[in-house]
Amino acid sequence: MAKRHVIIGAGVAGMAAARTLRDLDEQASITLVGNEPAYARMVLPYYIEGRIEERAVFTADATHFETLKIDARLDTRVSAVDTSARRIELEGGESIEFDTLLLATGSRSARAPIPGAEGDSALDLWTLQDAKNFLAAPHGEVVIVGAGFIAFTVLDAVMHRAERVHVVEVEPQILPNMLDETATELMTAHLRDRGLSIHTGTRVDRLETTGDRRILHLSNGETLSADAVVLATGVRPNLDFLEGSGIETDIGVLVDGLLQTNVEGIFAAGDCAQGPVLHLNERRVHAIQPTAVDHGRLAAANMAGQNATFEGSLIMNILATQAFEAASFGLWGSDELETTRVENTAGRIYRRYVWDGDRLVGGILVGPTHALSGQNDVGMLKGLIQTGVALGPWRSYLEENPLDLRRVFVASGAAKRLLDSTLLSGRMTEGGAFRIGAQKAMRTRSEHHTTLLTGAP
Repeated sequence: MAKRHVIIGAGVAGMAAARTLRDLDEQASITLVGNEPAYARMVLPYYIEGRIEERAVFTADATHFETLKIDARLDTRVSAVDTSARRIELEGGESIEFDTLLLATGSRSARAPIPGAEGDSALDLWTLQDAKNFLAAPHGEVVIVGAGFIAFTVLDAVMHRAERVHVVEVEPQILPNMLDETATELMTAHLRDRGLSIHTGTRVDRLETTGDRRILHLSNGETLSADAVVLATGVRPNLDFLEGSGIETDIGVLVDGLLQTNVEGIFAAGDCAQGPVLHLNERRVHAIQPTAVDHGRLAAANMAGQNATFEGSLIMNILATQAFEAASFGLWGSDELETTRVENTAGRIYRRYVWDGDRLVGGILVGPTHALSGQNDVGMLKGLIQTGVALGPWRSYLEENPLDLRRVFVASGAAKRLLDSTLLSGRMTEGGAFRIGAQKAMRTRSEHHTTLLTGAP
């Protein structure tokens, strides 16, 4: 009898799971339920900016679901999960039975409790509908409340659309949970040069609507006036429908190394899952796309009976704004571990490497795009930290040559470890498909390959 898989959520995690399940089990029954269409949240800034059309936001349509033989129930809300009867209840009264269930319900904006900011007086920029609301409203001058990662994902789009943009952050610096003081000083200077008005160390005490204008009263005594106010003060996992289900939750749905909840056969993935973390003996919610994809694929493998273990998500944040980039990984803020720092104030380049012996366990990269993505340094630092490869004498080399990540990355063997880590149930992902039987990609190696892998610093 075909196994009945049910997925709640049509976001990145849910879609990754659905596609993986279908690849692993051609005969299974797969039902996907979501209260929104299937689309990629990460591309909404490009839609707001006008770089892509609305149709490019979507990740699947009816034809795609039909091809995969997935019963997609979109624009449908789940009201409850009955773990004893192994079924979910829909708001319209229908129920769907399951053998395995994946909770991939994502997250929603967590609005700061600002008097006067209720309803339409302030906007969110988290969903496709939020993006449409912003574009439809006057936005010549905009205030963004919050200067964390969420705010910075939409900053370029807002600055492109608006004539003037202010950012208000209660903490003493922008990106307080992503960068250290030195890094934020460089980024702040760059953004102010680009015309962004930054107000840190102050909060919005009250929002007043006067005609078509919004007046923000700040705790430092200042006032700001704008056409629109965007609240970017965090997100919260969507868990309300789990009340009374017996599924254990904290900030998110608690899952183990299989991404399974305390109820056998019920899994969670993406923004709503609170799972293992690399380098830390704790479970966290990571509301970022790479974690959602990893969660979705691995949870699906276990739903199909593959028994695949998730080693943990890497604490990471990567963003680009106004031709300036920043990235932080792992234990980047540790004050107890040894660190290597290099700063070029004139070029606004900063790097911080955090060490546990000869292994990199954290790091920060800040600088112009040509100095980071242009050299692929972000990906190489991530790989070195994610694999935890021992660098041996290459640690000293990196300390002496902190801008030469490429040689250390290749010589350490981190690339091979990363390639091996993409194996899922004996199948290697490539281009969104699967290579059967763990067959490895082959390419002709140059005479320099051996030197890079076996050479010494």
